[in-house]
Amino acid sequence: MNSPNNQKGLSMSQSYELKAETRERVGKGSSRELRRNGLIPAVIYGDKQPPLSIALSTKDVTMKIHAGGFMTTVATIDVNGEKIRVLPKDYQLDPVRDFTMHVDFLRVSKGSQVSVQVPVHFENEEKSPGLKRGGALNIVRHEVELNVSAEAIPEFLTVDLTGLNIGDTVHISNVKLPAGATPVITDRDFTIATITGRVQEAEETEVEGEAEA
Repeated sequence: MNSPNNQKGLSMSQSYELKAETRERVGKGSSRELRRNGLIPAVIYGDKQPPLSIALSTKDVTMKIHAGGFMTTVATIDVNGEKIRVLPKDYQLDPVRDFTMHVDFLRVSKGSQVSVQVPVHFENEEKSPGLKRGGALNIVRHEVELNVSAEAIPEFLTVDLTGLNIGDTVHISNVKLPAGATPVITDRDFTIATITGRVQEAEETEVEGEAEA
């Protein structure tokens, strides 16, 4: 049984600005020196322009990453007075100390189409009859990759669980997307989540086991 097509929720990310300086030297030695001075190496690429090596404040970038929505927010980087619009595409964290070590940014112009992984949030679990009856929310996709305008990247997609029963399925077609946005996967109406009868199934298995004994 499919869920009704009443899913809602688009929260657009708020843009921000970071100050940077160009890097004259690259390599491991230069990167270590930057980190000792509270900076991290980063690269801006794309838009048919040569890559630009820059240095950013470790504190500022790490705060943005931990605040959430980092990978879905178009930002402006002020590089020695030149303002460049970018979208973060990758970052590396120190596995022990959890500070940012490197960031890759994609240069985006007005109206650019980008591919981005957007997190999925679920709400109103308490209004799902299936969950009230002891069912479980089985999340198949925590993120959905979208082709979307850089001007309309949602911070996350929201799935409303109101009214969903055990056996119901939420497909991508049930989720509201920004105007003009399309899933990267286009050959099927893929599943986002299902309501399963976990508790009920466990009880049935237990009864069957007793009968066999």
